[in-house]
Amino acid sequence: MTGLAVRAARRDDAPAIAAIYNEGIDDRTATFETEHRTASDIAAWFGTRYPVVVVTRHGTVVAFAAASAYRPRACYDGIAEFAVYVLRAARGTGAGRAAMNGLIEAATDTGFWKLVSRVFPANTASLGLLRSVGFREVGVYERHARLDGAWKDVVIVERLLVTDGPQSGGCS
Repeated sequence: MTGLAVRAARRDDAPAIAAIYNEGIDDRTATFETEHRTASDIAAWFGTRYPVVVVTRHGTVVAFAAASAYRPRACYDGIAEFAVYVLRAARGTGAGRAAMNGLIEAATDTGFWKLVSRVFPANTASLGLLRSVGFREVGVYERHARLDGAWKDVVIVERLLVTDGPQSGGCS
């Protein structure tokens, strides 16, 4: 992990984040999304309560992890969905782990009590990464959605960020 640094993402990181995300879209191994994102699309992530972190190597953004809303009901306010993407050329270098550790810390500091996501079963690198930073596999959504005309299953993952549970919440 030599040369890696983690920090909160800034608006001027949006082009680099979009480029990394678009590689993930093109690879068809990490998301159901099929249309590229622009820097403007990514800039909309900033200024919310949901943290976005980047990992840089020698000043260049090589990975990011971002949290987003889980559900609109108030009882779920402490749960965030997340995504993590690594530049193709930086995969296997520890950048993904650094991004996830940075997001876990930022989400905890922001008051979230749980992070959740869904991962394609064939994406063994992501599943291994998530296990290594404390996520557990909860189950599988079968035929969750179609990608390029084919049904895909997803593995549901979660990590509790606090052990004493939420201080508020409760759906009605």
